[in-house]
Amino acid sequence: MHRIRHLYLSPGHNYFGHHGLEPSTHPMLEVPSVQCVAGRGIEGDRFFDFKDEYKGQVTFFAWEVFEGLRAALGLGDVTPAGLRRNIVTEGVDLNEWIGREFEIQGLRFAGTQECAPCHWMDRAYGPGAEAFLKGRGGLRAQILIGGTLTVQ
Repeated sequence: MHRIRHLYLSPGHNYFGHHGLEPSTHPMLEVPSVQCVAGRGIEGDRFFDFKDEYKGQVTFFAWEVFEGLRAALGLGDVTPAGLRRNIVTEGVDLNEWIGREFEIQGLRFAGTQECAPCHWMDRAYGPGAEAFLKGRGGLRAQILIGGTLTVQ
């Protein structure tokens, strides 16, 4: 059984397209529900209508990996918002969804690839975050059948 622990939106990019530059300061907004639109992304998010057939219309991250990161780096009480992923799940190995279709709350997604961590993770959480997240940075997916997702 899997569940959604957190949902996030951001109106703009902080790291994407900022290589060699300082990050922007667009907040990750935690919300109780999101509207997923097939082929387009999440309404209100920075990747909504980013480009046709975009592999990362929505991003997922595993709560269990986040808890491991917090423990490994001694982070204490921080949130997964710094990961800049849209959907934080619990109870599923997201790597198993790469290259597969899956369903959550009646919505249908296609897992396209790992959402690989980048050097910005060290800045968001501390030295060692990027290395810890290698191979478990989350999942990029396309929305096949849209609708509303809610925290549960």
